[in-house]
Amino acid sequence: MFAVTATRIDPEDPLAGLTLGQRPDPETPDGWTVVTVRAAALNHHDLWTLKGVGIRQERLPIVLGCDAAGVDEDGNEVIVHAVIGEGADETLDPGRSLLSEVHDGTFAERVAVPRRNLVPKPAALSFEEAACLPTAWLTAYRMLFERAGLEPGSTVLVQGAGGGVATALIVLGRAGGYRVWATSRSEKKRLHALALGADQVFESGARLPERVDAVMETVGQATWAHSLKALRPGGRIVVSGATSGAVPPADLNRVFFLQLSVAGSTMGTRDQLGRLARLLEQTGVRPTIDRVLPLTEARAGFAALRDGDVFGKIVFTLPG
Repeated sequence: MFAVTATRIDPEDPLAGLTLGQRPDPETPDGWTVVTVRAAALNHHDLWTLKGVGIRQERLPIVLGCDAAGVDEDGNEVIVHAVIGEGADETLDPGRSLLSEVHDGTFAERVAVPRRNLVPKPAALSFEEAACLPTAWLTAYRMLFERAGLEPGSTVLVQGAGGGVATALIVLGRAGGYRVWATSRSEKKRLHALALGADQVFESGARLPERVDAVMETVGQATWAHSLKALRPGGRIVVSGATSGAVPPADLNRVFFLQLSVAGSTMGTRDQLGRLARLLEQTGVRPTIDRVLPLTEARAGFAALRDGDVFGKIVFTLPG
């Protein structure tokens, strides 16, 4: 089968390890099944794998990709939950992994997954839209609706508008009844955020009109100080990533004096993925897709993500 594979690690030139070509068909252990992939979404996780983050050279070659929507062996249209783990909340399993970390991922004509990882795809969602949900959109869903602990009408600041999680936070926050503010260094991305439903947008680090109830943080070191200063007393930062660095000054005096909370959030459960899909079906909300490319042109998609030339998700498609 045709697949997009990581064949070597290169932190300076990650695309040097990107290989497009033929791979063996997936094997299916007991309890697993094969999904014929119709669409798969690109994540920063795929670029980090090529840089050697979270994976060792001896595990390569491995098929990249966490997210997919396709057709199962019985002909059902499904979304693939990317977290491989046990228990009611797979994200708390110490032995959990994402597709493409231990097992081959979704950038292929076919992918093997545990049967329990399949979620029915609503007919109202296209394969391209559904493929955006398992990582970025599920992460945003859990951040907003579980980890933030907010009521509708609360004010949420989204740092770094433009990436897949950030755009999902804006759209889902609006749909959930929150007042959503967003920041970006790019004027173009700030305007895009307004078009998605952000109430106000600001340059990164700008002074805000008032303090917010919660900050959605995926940027990390570059925005951490601003995130802390943006919170009202008793407010909360929800962290699901640190793309600019993971060790900012903690500013503990501010944390304890204003009784701030910091909540980590990683992906979401299979059940939450099912609820997210139903939310989109019921509200008409849809993922923001930057571009759709055939899987054979995956290198162009990786280059765009590496260069920051995206707003929303890059989706790869395969012939039906």
